[in-house]
Amino acid sequence: MNLFAMKLIFFCIVFFISNSGKAQKGAIALSGNLSKNADVLNVKMGTQWFGKIWKFQFGDYEVVSSQLSWIINSNKASLFNRKTESATTEKFSFQLTNQASDTARVNAARKIKVNGFREIEILPIFLIGSDELLPESGNFTAFININEDTSNTWALFMNVFTITVEDKFYDAFLTNGERRIFIQPVTSNDNRSIPSLGYEFQENGEPLCAVQYYGGGALGANKNIIWLSKSLDQHMKLILAAAMTALLQIKVTAPGPGM
Repeated sequence: MNLFAMKLIFFCIVFFISNSGKAQKGAIALSGNLSKNADVLNVKMGTQWFGKIWKFQFGDYEVVSSQLSWIINSNKASLFNRKTESATTEKFSFQLTNQASDTARVNAARKIKVNGFREIEILPIFLIGSDELLPESGNFTAFININEDTSNTWALFMNVFTITVEDKFYDAFLTNGERRIFIQPVTSNDNRSIPSLGYEFQENGEPLCAVQYYGGGALGANKNIIWLSKSLDQHMKLILAAAMTALLQIKVTAPGPGM
């Protein structure tokens, strides 16, 4: 082996070691001991074909089939056509498997509604009102069961009310009727002007998992990352993995802080 080859190998080893701990640099800030007690899974998006969701894959989990419906848009106008209301509805379903051959089946729907007022021209030089957007609202639901066991269905509910880009109100949780796991928006705590964005799942104040859908910064590097607590059983891990996959699907095309 010549000297150049040895230097190249040495450089590669040093580069790998020096960067091996940087995968989470600038990532969302996790609460409790989740960052220490969780499996950290980088998400591969695969390919999105027509009528399908992204083929997400992370750790033992993989989307093996999916269906994405047409996006339905509706518009209404009232009060001399000045007040407007537009709504967008999207539905999708998918199956997520793990290495234990269990399958989570998910049916999800998202609806976003935007109200506003628009300027009306009465005469060529006489206008009434002005263009104005009112607060935006959105809701997202996803129903999850394992191996078609509908007697133990989990439901994810998320409602977001947007006043401004900075002022948003979240009400989000995952429940099977007996347990309730709250979902909180989280960001990175670094000094970048564009932070990382994601969600953390907590039950009784204890973090169970988290998903980052945007890596922040100018390029949003390390965008999709999932943390799953090692203390969870395989069944619960699959439920949470399916819920986070559903959230990734609605956020991947619109990575901002809204729905």
